[in-house]
Amino acid sequence: MTSREIGFPEWVTPMAATLTQERFVGPEWVFERKFDGIRLLAFKKGTDVRLLSRNQLPQHLPAVAQAIAGLPARNLILDGEMTWSASAARFHVFDILWMDDQDLRSLPLEHRRDILERLALRSPLVLVERLNAERPWEEACAEGWEGVIAKRRGSLYEPGRSPAWLKMKCEVTEQFVVGGFTDPQGVRVGLGALLVGHFKSAQLLFAGKVGTGFDSKLLRDLRQRLDRLEIALPPFTSGKGLPRIRAHWVRPEIVVEVGFIEWTVHGKLRHPRFLRVIEKEEA
Repeated sequence: MTSREIGFPEWVTPMAATLTQERFVGPEWVFERKFDGIRLLAFKKGTDVRLLSRNQLPQHLPAVAQAIAGLPARNLILDGEMTWSASAARFHVFDILWMDDQDLRSLPLEHRRDILERLALRSPLVLVERLNAERPWEEACAEGWEGVIAKRRGSLYEPGRSPAWLKMKCEVTEQFVVGGFTDPQGVRVGLGALLVGHFKSAQLLFAGKVGTGFDSKLLRDLRQRLDRLEIALPPFTSGKGLPRIRAHWVRPEIVVEVGFIEWTVHGKLRHPRFLRVIEKEEA
């Protein structure tokens, strides 16, 4: 059943966060925990409540529906994430899109938050808290969370994936050997991406390209170091997926630390991010 069928003018397409490998804080951003559950939109019209997934599939959650039916507003659309644990099921509410006869999606993030806070949610409804850590993504990983969501202050609620909401997932951190690099494209300087690998039974296996996490000075410095190590042929003994054009090969002497989400089924890094060069005295 859609929002139109229960009295709202249209189905609401949820706002979605864009994955980023960047790590930052700033006064224009707020941070929230990223939950590992299912996205849930709650529609209330009078005492009638409908709970729908991101794909408009009905969800049978009597306790959640009852709690939303008891809220004082006549009409509501709430956005959040549903999670289950051994102790309880919870609907983590992080946004409000509609209240009574007012469409709230065109209001800035802070205004929607103020309205949501005044609803006084009760269990199993939980208001998603704002994080105050200096490096909230590190807090998330230390707590065993999936990651954090960064939301730009002043942003409106817009359908689909948006750069105003950014998700920073917790990473695995490992060391890799640099076996090559690609040329920069466009306005990029120094190099495009590092080509990294890892040793297994004396074989240097290609693990993928690392193209984020650099500033311009680092890109230039790395290019100078790598140019001195250039060789004619790839050092990788297993190189499925190696680039065929604009690639340079180097002796595998430089070790770098890389953060990434997970290994793919093909043995490559998913969403890798350069962290730092491991100097010889650290190795």
